[in-house]
Amino acid sequence: MPIHQPQQRTDAHPDRTGVQQAEAALVEHYPRLVRLAYVVLPPALGRHRRVLAAHAVVQRALPAAGSRVRHPRVPAQSRGSDAPEGPEPAPEGVGPEQGASGAAYGWMRLRVLRAALAHERRPRWWPGRLPAPAALRPAVPVVWGLRLFPRAGGVDELALDRALSAVPGAVRAAFALQLLEGLDESGARELLAGAAVADPADAVRRAARLGRPDRAGAQAMLRSGEFDPCTVQTRPSDLLRRRHRVRAVAAALCLVAGGLAFAVDAGTRPAGDDRNPAGAAAPVLDPAGLLRTSADRWADTSRVDFTAWPARGGRTGDGELLGRALRAWSGPPGTVRVSTTPGTVAVPPAQPPRLLFAGEVDGAAVVLFHDGGVRVVRYAEPLSGSGGAALDFARTDDADVTTGAAVVVSRTGDSARFLLAPWIAESTTRDLLAPATPGQPLEVGRDGVTAPVPRPAAGGACDSWPVLQLRSSGRIVEKHAFLVTDLGDLAPAHLTYTPKPGRGAPARQPREATGAEALLAWARTACSLRTLSGSGVRAVNNWAFAEQKLPEGGASAGWLCTRADTWRGPGRVLVQFLGPAASPTDPAAVVADRDDTALCSRFGQHVLAGTHWKAASGRWYVLAAGSRAVTRIEATGAVRGAAGGATFAVRAPRDAEVELTASLRGGETLAAVR
Repeated sequence: MPIHQPQQRTDAHPDRTGVQQAEAALVEHYPRLVRLAYVVLPPALGRHRRVLAAHAVVQRALPAAGSRVRHPRVPAQSRGSDAPEGPEPAPEGVGPEQGASGAAYGWMRLRVLRAALAHERRPRWWPGRLPAPAALRPAVPVVWGLRLFPRAGGVDELALDRALSAVPGAVRAAFALQLLEGLDESGARELLAGAAVADPADAVRRAARLGRPDRAGAQAMLRSGEFDPCTVQTRPSDLLRRRHRVRAVAAALCLVAGGLAFAVDAGTRPAGDDRNPAGAAAPVLDPAGLLRTSADRWADTSRVDFTAWPARGGRTGDGELLGRALRAWSGPPGTVRVSTTPGTVAVPPAQPPRLLFAGEVDGAAVVLFHDGGVRVVRYAEPLSGSGGAALDFARTDDADVTTGAAVVVSRTGDSARFLLAPWIAESTTRDLLAPATPGQPLEVGRDGVTAPVPRPAAGGACDSWPVLQLRSSGRIVEKHAFLVTDLGDLAPAHLTYTPKPGRGAPARQPREATGAEALLAWARTACSLRTLSGSGVRAVNNWAFAEQKLPEGGASAGWLCTRADTWRGPGRVLVQFLGPAASPTDPAAVVADRDDTALCSRFGQHVLAGTHWKAASGRWYVLAAGSRAVTRIEATGAVRGAAGGATFAVRAPRDAEVELTASLRGGETLAAVR
């Protein structure tokens, strides 16, 4: 039966049935209501207090059994034109027209919304610039000795949470009502009006700008563990601070009996209590709380990445320097220059970070941190002069022996210094445009910092491409040498090579680019790496996917797919044609360039590309080549033709417009990449 006041009753009589329906709706949809409250509550509360407050808001939304129950008109569940496709279905009966359970859920949802929004409201007489005091905010439960956190998400979830923290609660509420509850804009406006929001239309308009352009992705993130206060992890609070507070309480009890209540309130607050917003951040900003790995940990763990790096450098004990670096990370002042690689957020650390390095390099005090998850952070301040400090963020999630082998610690002029991983046993430098020249030894200090290494030229003539050739210690892997190159980010990119397929052999896998064949391929394609500078590249692989006999003489040409994978996931592909060349370093011709694609990866193993080519006779041809599963190539348009196999050549005018398609071994059709 719907929750309403029967005609034979008056407001003086409680509606026990309505309270029971509300309780049933709360029990049935408790996780959904708590998630809604968590999104609407101010992120400034901190994750621990927001989890507790979300549960408190929902549990206290249930009226007492003897209370008067008046149900408001609840907007029906409907989808606006702005809603993403394929959302999770709303619970049955969200609107009052759908029966008792629907009216009860809608009524409970409105009460939850009102209570969550109340956390940002101040009394009219309270000064607008000051936050409401603790006594005026809704209370939250206290968990003694533990801190609660929803499961950590990725960088995208962090970015969404940061965007939500920058808007008022009404906007967060409108965003959640549309993406979590599936209300259209008019329904969200009506529900916000019922929750006493001053300007519901403005809140809905501002919410429409959040999560763009991928609203469906934002919806999926709202439903992820990052925003689920019902599935949490626990950690102890600051044990030392807690012990000090207990002593403070005992002293207060003995000395100030008349002020007992105030003393207990001030002295026994656990870390993260609602009235101590700075308490939660204090351990993170304390240099004494920094994580430090033992020097030999890397040789005794299966996780060989930045978590295995020990703290090195001459100033690892400088608490003042480390404190300045942590405070800059927590909230950089205007004098600090901040840079981030694409897909990296500059949010403060959620837990004490790991110290990787603190020392003096090239006239600057440099500190390197790892946040334990997806980022390496570099702080640098000049030792003299009036220059400001710099703070650089880079993604390093899922780093390994090679992608976690080095970090840029300093760049000056045309050179850079690297801090090498503790498992690097040998380091040399070589020039990719001199494939036959052996590597030159690279000096490394006791603190793991290299001598200056020339940087690839960003502009002008591309007449050299310096790289580091590193070899891992035999304590973790035997005779493992690999190449990395500086592409302008904190972490250098790992270079690999996949040789062309053999007849009847299974597909080859990427391997280290240290062999003669790999070095020759990179000698002709190294200069194309310029286009990847500063884009957050994790690794670049050269895949020799085809070899072709050319018309008019039978000379051979090669086809390479150069794939750059970024730390954030998307990749970029350059297909390059290696025609006959007078020099082993003649640059290849880029015939296709594609962003955000799975091509030339294990998720995109088939490729077809074409180009125009001029023979020594002066005649022009259209050439095409495909990967090992291509069985036939066909050309249509200005020139028509077909050929069996993975390569194709046909006479064609220089600027002929030709469409190329290929048939695969399994019967599928493949279009040429452009």
